[in-house]
Amino acid sequence: MRDFIYAANWKMHKNPDEAVQFFREFIPGLAKKSAAARRVIFFVPAVDLFSSVQAVSGSAVEVGAQNIHHEVKGAFTGETSAAVLNSIRVTWALVGHSERRTLFGETDAATNLKMKTALANGLSAMLCVGETLAERESNSTMNIVARQLEAGLSAIVSDVKASPKRIAIAYEPVWAIGTGKVASPEQASAVHQSIRAWLTSKFDSKIAGEIAILYGGSVKPDNASAIAAKPDIDGFLVGGASLEVDSFLGLVT
Repeated sequence: MRDFIYAANWKMHKNPDEAVQFFREFIPGLAKKSAAARRVIFFVPAVDLFSSVQAVSGSAVEVGAQNIHHEVKGAFTGETSAAVLNSIRVTWALVGHSERRTLFGETDAATNLKMKTALANGLSAMLCVGETLAERESNSTMNIVARQLEAGLSAIVSDVKASPKRIAIAYEPVWAIGTGKVASPEQASAVHQSIRAWLTSKFDSKIAGEIAILYGGSVKPDNASAIAAKPDIDGFLVGGASLEVDSFLGLVT
């Protein structure tokens, strides 16, 4: 059975003190929720990682990095090492987010290397895939998503087969990120089912059935239930609605 994953992407918001205060309020609130089969992950700014790991210690909350470099160490000013993250008990890396692709020129080749590095250095990895509005309107959604899946997973086939739950896929229609637009539950579910089918063809049905596929794109408490009810939607990658304790708790069931 797949756990439902609630993943928060804080992007470039909150300083370390604000992060600690958030978790002081969030963790007791989460404890009051039902003990459902779920995981809660926060992808926080790099400057917040150490303090966040300390703040969530002893709870079920996990902390992830928003980006890693494909090399473990070296002369790469401003980058973050997967090995260093593992040493401070960060457990996840976010790879291939649409903002990394569009704003910073991250290529499919880069996601390939970063996924490999994350797994090799003890991190779990969440691979982001998704299409632009032009690509959707040209009926290219699954061509784009399949290309991104192949790029991100082709270097870690043996790792996926050995530990499929260390991998998650986040489907984010680029046209629905930070725009207030959201894919309909039917649109989201159709892509998620296609991703599951692709994973089955790449691996097998058992492995594909263990990999969580999250939806990301203007998820809020008022639309989450309808999306979560659809087939093959195993969680959410949440941006703006994860920045306030009450808002994010409102999403978590």
